[in-house]
Formats: sequence, C-alpha cells, structure tokens
Amino acid sequence: MQELLKNNVNYIILYLLLINLLGFLIMAIDKYKAEKHHWRIKEKTIFTITLLGGGIGTIAGMYAFRHKTKKANFTIGLPVILIAEIVLVGYYIFIH
Repeated sequence: MQELLKNNVNYIILYLLLINLLGFLIMAIDKYKAEKHHWRIKEKTIFTITLLGGGIGTIAGMYAFRHKTKKANFTIGLPVILIAEIVLVGYYIFIH
C-alpha cells in the first residue's frame, strides 16, 4: 500500500485540495442561503464532505463565514472527524 501511496501522491494532494475547496465553498453557499431564507444544504452533506477528507475546508469555511459556529455538532464534530482522520492516516503510514 505504501508503494501505491508513493506513486499517487500528486493525485492524493489534488484530491485533498479539491475536497477541501468544496468543503469551504459549501459552507459559504449554505451561509448565503441561510441569510436569504432559501433552501439549505443538508447537514448530512456537510458531514459527508468532512468525512471524505474535507475537514480543513469545512472548518475554515465555518469560521470564515461564521456559519454553524453555535452548533456543538459542528464545533465539536467536524474537528473530531478531522483529528480522527489524521490519526488513522498517520497510524497507517507510520506504524502499520
């Protein structure tokens, strides 16, 4: 698996950049829709993007746009997911 990771580092970096950009943008879009009283993005969608590796983007968007910062599900949940992913990847790469 480490060989596969070494060969595909550029693709992994590109994926992480794009998923985090999506996470950031989805928080901006949901904030805009909330202010305009329009249809909103489901919370499940935000958590899914975070679980897919977009934690940095969703957390950055949450604070940049001051969106969902009073909801414990987000202020605690998103960082917990991000930390868990970092620990799991670190474990897999360095210990496994």
